[in-house]
Amino acid sequence: MQENRNNSIGQSCRETVCIDTYRVLDSCRDKDCFEDVRVYLTSFGQELIGRAGNVRTKCAETVAATLDVSPVPFNRGFYQINIRIFVKLTFEVCVNGMPQEIVGITAVEKNVILFASEGNVNIFKSDPFDGNRCRRPDLSGNRVGTNMPVAVLETVDPIVLGTKIVEPQTCGCCACCCTADDVPEYVLRDIGGSLCDDDDDRYLVVSLGFFSVVRIERPAQYLINATEYTVPDKECVSPENDDPCALFRTMSFPVNEFYPPSFIPHDDDKDCGREPSGGKHCGCGN
Repeated sequence: MQENRNNSIGQSCRETVCIDTYRVLDSCRDKDCFEDVRVYLTSFGQELIGRAGNVRTKCAETVAATLDVSPVPFNRGFYQINIRIFVKLTFEVCVNGMPQEIVGITAVEKNVILFASEGNVNIFKSDPFDGNRCRRPDLSGNRVGTNMPVAVLETVDPIVLGTKIVEPQTCGCCACCCTADDVPEYVLRDIGGSLCDDDDDRYLVVSLGFFSVVRIERPAQYLINATEYTVPDKECVSPENDDPCALFRTMSFPVNEFYPPSFIPHDDDKDCGREPSGGKHCGCGN
């Protein structure tokens, strides 16, 4: 009876509203392999590589990415997206029979062309802090923006396909899109030091495999059917101060973490004619 009453209330409160959001105009998925990409190490890591007899990669973690969008000449509505992905790698180096752990940064780059239609207008929005003496200094009374397309990258931590030490002055082995000075400062915070890129010393290269999805969006307004929001019946539950394990005992056992599914079906009609990506790869945080 209560369920029927809620349904009737939802139908009576339903109305058409206008929302301002982003519309996905084009997207693609990709499976990229980058071979022999230079890894930049700290001075401590570089010293160990100079004396190392063996090295292996323990894990790789995607830590940052930059996306630059620019129109394609003579192709109206199409945009080129330049993507640079920064990866943090943890290595185990064997020096004089003793394993030691070092950390490095590498970067890969790819380009994608997607359709994002046309339009380039200036958008001004009011500032809620305007006229307030405590207004944030980085906001002006009339903030300006555009409806230029926005690129979005979704990717998982890369799969390490190979790791090797390269002797100095080896030609045609290292492929990298940037130098150590091009690595942003916020990426360097996790490794605790500056990077070295001296070609006169031995250095590391890795081969990485990426699964990624890229999409391009534009601001848009839409009319949608909406139902009036109601206050939830469920009350918030807080743990008891005198028993920190009370909330933990109410949690379900994570069975799926110990027994992951052996097969996940894929919808071939939504895969654009490509093969599914396959299993799950665990990064440094898992």
